[in-house]
Amino acid sequence: MKIAIPKERRAYEKRVAATPDTVKKYRAMGYDVLVEAGAGAEASYPDEQYAAAGAQVIADAAMTLRDADIVLKVQRPMNEGEGRNEMGLLKSGAVLIAMLNPYSARGDLETYGRINVTAMSMELVPRITRAQAMDVLSSQSNLAGYKSILDAAEQFGRAFPMMMTAAGTVPPARVLVMGAGVAGLQAIATAKRLGAIVSATDVRPVAKEQVESLGATFVMVESEETKQAQTAGGYAKEMSEDYKRQQAALIAETIKKQDVVICTALIPGRAAPRLVTEDMLRSMKPGSVIVDLAVEQGGNCALSEAGKVVEAFGVKIVGHRNVPSRIAVDASSLYARNLLSFVTLISAKEGGQLSINWDDEIVRAITLTRNGGIVHPQFQQPTAA
Repeated sequence: MKIAIPKERRAYEKRVAATPDTVKKYRAMGYDVLVEAGAGAEASYPDEQYAAAGAQVIADAAMTLRDADIVLKVQRPMNEGEGRNEMGLLKSGAVLIAMLNPYSARGDLETYGRINVTAMSMELVPRITRAQAMDVLSSQSNLAGYKSILDAAEQFGRAFPMMMTAAGTVPPARVLVMGAGVAGLQAIATAKRLGAIVSATDVRPVAKEQVESLGATFVMVESEETKQAQTAGGYAKEMSEDYKRQQAALIAETIKKQDVVICTALIPGRAAPRLVTEDMLRSMKPGSVIVDLAVEQGGNCALSEAGKVVEAFGVKIVGHRNVPSRIAVDASSLYARNLLSFVTLISAKEGGQLSINWDDEIVRAITLTRNGGIVHPQFQQPTAA
């Protein structure tokens, strides 16, 4: 069977779905691997390395995909209405494995069914122990949290650590991390390594111990509601309007004292919660910096703009798109290993053949379409969130 690795063509995307190292592993499993020329160039993986690993380097996307049994991508393939019809290049019966963004690209599921592609969305990997090596959200969010601090430091006009010099003392920067998931925890750790005084907030009480273990102060309104603030999958739930008001009041007082705010709060399938209001921005010190990692889902900050660094009331608001792609080498390496772990799960022990257990809870959780129809219960109804 053939595994295809096409070049990513969406804007702001520099990652690649396989590295020379994972190509070697696929070849050892018995698969033929086809890599489109230039697929890894922006992640510093040249064609020569793929060829040396045993892949066939193919001139264009059409030739790469036309006979592929398994297609590994970073982002969902482009459809006809997006200027380049990558979906039209997939053969009937192919297995497509990528971050397919099914919540926002609901219409694509109909297309996958119509062209008889088995579509598997890696963002839906359940957070269970045996799926940890496949958890693309964690691997990519971890890097995004790290990069958010570096992006903040780039825009910040002061140093992060306290410095005592003959000319005087430079006070440490104060950093507030909003959302203590994978990205937030890495942001805390990175800011601490740079010498900042760090605090963090989250609606989940379980986050308190994690935040404090990294040396940060936990800021949270505790109530009966917060005891049920986490889903079974470990994500934050949307809170009531009353809780939001209480938390906003606490954050409004806290944010006045901060130099840097990192916003990471996301709720799967919903717009990002609005955490930093325009009034909060007005209260911040001139020269402060906000990095909004949720900007592509509407943003946690009122005035953030996707793909831009804007300034409002003397505060710089950083809204870079696709932050993991800004560290393309490591992001590609981790993502490629996530895919390798999943392909290993659905492959026969030898011979380069698929052997998919459709009753496996990981497979069930991420399979969107199969045999010409939508099979994921969350997306079968047109009104699904």
